[in-house]
Amino acid sequence: MIGQDGTSATPGELEVTGNLFSPECPTRQLLDRIGDKWTSMLIKVLAEVHPGELGFAELRRRTPGVSHKMLSQTLQSLRRDGLVTRRVEPTVPPRVYYALTDLGLSLDTPLAGVRAWAEQHMATVARARRRHDE
Repeated sequence: MIGQDGTSATPGELEVTGNLFSPECPTRQLLDRIGDKWTSMLIKVLAEVHPGELGFAELRRRTPGVSHKMLSQTLQSLRRDGLVTRRVEPTVPPRVYYALTDLGLSLDTPLAGVRAWAEQHMATVARARRRHDE
């Protein structure tokens, strides 16, 4: 059901915006996903090889600091959101490959803007942090 303000209590209802301040809001949940540092890194890494794919081990090498568990959880969430596909080769052991979907690729541009902003303003932020911590 859609309220007067255009919000919906039904997560995932198409063509509807939500109440960003509600923990149940689907927009808020998606922003939580795409605002994650590992998501930003993985989208960038996979966009660099698009339309190709990368194996799990290669993704881990290209995202320094990510644990096996966190990489697995992030990829699973990205698959659930339709941003990444997973392909398994039936070998022993199985080889698993990941690629961006068109939707995932469309996320690279806005995330690149956020990364550029962070790089441009990091020195200013670092100075503010030092002043605050004095």
